[in-house]
Amino acid sequence: MGYKTKVQCIKREKSEQWYINFPSAIAQAIEFTQSEEVEWIISDKQNLILHRPDAPADPISVKKKLSQSSKPS
Repeated sequence: MGYKTKVQCIKREKSEQWYINFPSAIAQAIEFTQSEEVEWIISDKQNLILHRPDAPADPISVKKKLSQSSKPS
């Protein structure tokens, strides 16, 4: 399930700034902290990747398994 949000632009006399707000549910699930710095990476014109260089480690190590249909033959 995705969360929709609107891109906002604040235009000033000599500049403009663009904002994307995170819904509270996403920010809480990711455990963002106030004033945390993140990096945006442009994957393509449809996808941005948000990178958290100082993200806390996952408390549980989860090993992903390939499903039968995606295993190489």
